[in-house]
Amino acid sequence: MPTTIFINLAVTDLARSRAFYESLGYSINEGFSDDNAVSVVISDTITAMLLTREFFAEFTSKTIIDATTSTEVQLALSAESREEVDTVHENALAAGATDAGTQDHGFMYSKSFDDPDGHHWDYVWMDPEAAAGGAPEISLEEIRENTTHS
Repeated sequence: MPTTIFINLAVTDLARSRAFYESLGYSINEGFSDDNAVSVVISDTITAMLLTREFFAEFTSKTIIDATTSTEVQLALSAESREEVDTVHENALAAGATDAGTQDHGFMYSKSFDDPDGHHWDYVWMDPEAAAGGAPEISLEEIRENTTHS
């Protein structure tokens, strides 16, 4: 049985966050959604749990950061094509996300955005032929040259 990944994210406006992720084409698991949480089905094995900050605090004794000013994590999801990367990115920006840059290394292409609560997402396409041969050699300098930040 494959491992299921649950990504728990604190949000400031649950309705806004729900609308944002629905606008990206994700479905909502209503059985695990209520006034405190929205269960966003990303794939058969990945679910993003959007939790009000107050509800999120019930599960940790640590300070909940403001993701608009601090980096908590960089979430990356694979895409089937460069076009899918572009489409998801365009839809995210239209729904209120902030552009967070592009990387184009030929064999690998990604676009990033921060959702309305500041959570950072990367959508990445990698050429299947390049991936089959292992990670191509690429220097930090080449990464910097082929990356734009907004």
